[in-house]
Amino acid sequence: MYKRADQYDGPVTAEIAGHVKEILRLLGEDPSREGLVKTPERVAKSLQYLTKGYEEDGIAIVKSAMFDEQYQQMVLVKDIELYSTCEHHMLPFVGKCHVAYIPDGKITGLSKIARVVETYARRLQVQERLTVQIRDCIDEALKPLGVAVVIEASHSCMQLRGVEKSNSVTTTSAFSGVFLSDARTRNEFLNLIRR
Repeated sequence: MYKRADQYDGPVTAEIAGHVKEILRLLGEDPSREGLVKTPERVAKSLQYLTKGYEEDGIAIVKSAMFDEQYQQMVLVKDIELYSTCEHHMLPFVGKCHVAYIPDGKITGLSKIARVVETYARRLQVQERLTVQIRDCIDEALKPLGVAVVIEASHSCMQLRGVEKSNSVTTTSAFSGVFLSDARTRNEFLNLIRR
């Protein structure tokens, strides 16, 4: 289910590599130059790895390790490393994601929360949509009392081109259930992720 970049081979890889070779030519490079001969195939495999989330189902991941449990306090997994690709410029954005939920009879394995983040991050994305997709996945799979997601990320499309603001960080949040309706619960989550 989880492939390494070097495990992508076949007709899709070859087709993407052909397009990359043409892009190199259009940029003024010689794709037959020694340093670039294998670049099209490497880029093709890399792009497939960076977008492997399209082949994965976040809800199925959560449900693969779902357990009955009467715990009704906050479950928080914070500082989950996040690597994604901006759909506007196909440049990376990286950061961390904090996810909390309050169970209502069902919990999931903690690693499944990180896998959900990985699944949706490994697609062409905007940070706003990514935040909501993670929240909605956990909401739908577990039917908890509430879900909270905060992402803090640096976007290379802002740092390397355009406005070139290398120290900027974008923060997005998405809440449901008690995290929306109860300020105390929401503030507890926000205080916990600041520590």
